[in-house]
Amino acid sequence: MKNLFITSAFLVLLFTSCDNNDSDDNSIKAESTLVTSSNTSGKITYTDLLSTTSTVKSFTIASLDAEGISYNSDSDAVVVASRSNNKLETYSGIKSAIKAGTDNLTLSLSSLTGDFTNARETAVSGDIIVVAQDQLASNGMVNKLFVYKKSSTGFALQKTFTTDFKLWGIHINGNDLYAVVDLTGDIVLFKNFMSNASGTIVATKRVTIAGLVRTHGITYSASDDVMILTDVASAASGTDGGLVIIKNFSSVFNSTAAAGTIALTNQIRVYGSNSLLGNPVDVAYDNVTKKIYVAERFNAGGEVLTYNFPTASGDFAPVNVRAEAGVTSVFVLRK
Repeated sequence: MKNLFITSAFLVLLFTSCDNNDSDDNSIKAESTLVTSSNTSGKITYTDLLSTTSTVKSFTIASLDAEGISYNSDSDAVVVASRSNNKLETYSGIKSAIKAGTDNLTLSLSSLTGDFTNARETAVSGDIIVVAQDQLASNGMVNKLFVYKKSSTGFALQKTFTTDFKLWGIHINGNDLYAVVDLTGDIVLFKNFMSNASGTIVATKRVTIAGLVRTHGITYSASDDVMILTDVASAASGTDGGLVIIKNFSSVFNSTAAAGTIALTNQIRVYGSNSLLGNPVDVAYDNVTKKIYVAERFNAGGEVLTYNFPTASGDFAPVNVRAEAGVTSVFVLRK
């Protein structure tokens, strides 16, 4: 994420939270947007969640296989980590495309090809975008974090960090980065992430989430102090996935020793046949409506599932199910 000689004051400004809160400026129109990506269709979707119809708009992009989508309403653009092209890509002009009735978006910015392969997720804070690379033969079986700064002309690679564990979901909160440890029920924290020099990075803290088989999706709401994780469990099963919700996460995490375990008593768990969770690969949260959005990759070839925030553990059905071929990532913007 950046050549390191950055002042701490600048970093505080740079890494404002990814959680989007209502603005105090009443002249700014409220927005709530859901965007998704796919690894089979070459499409992204855009939904205005404040619309009375909440119509889903689908657009073709130049990447058949895309992960880690995010949306910026100021630039009216989405960014994806393309697994087809092995680069970050920006597609802009979504609202104008909706008005014009067009169904494709033109690539406007991209990073250099070949920095990463097998991207699995992105984490965004302002003009900084972190890409998680999962190990694969094409990248020498290296798990790595790539940090870019976005500008009007493209994406400049700032730093790279190699991890000693298999990567999937990541989330930026302030100056810190949370990451899931794929193939386990663990998550890690990299405190003051950007203060590290490029090279091998060591987690500040790693903890196990009791009862969670295999983490993939991760999101954190600083305003609600809620951590939400997805469990894909067995990749071959369409019925054993789940959601793990940890309220008062800061105190729970801080009171858990390094290499310790967050107990079942500190979790709200959504598992079971009614949940329709098989391989939930990504998750997003709207802190205003308290809705949870999940990219379910296994069942029906891909579905976007919406849940009300549960107050207790159980086998809860989603309040909305939308078929979406190959869905890989979900992102909510609230402002």
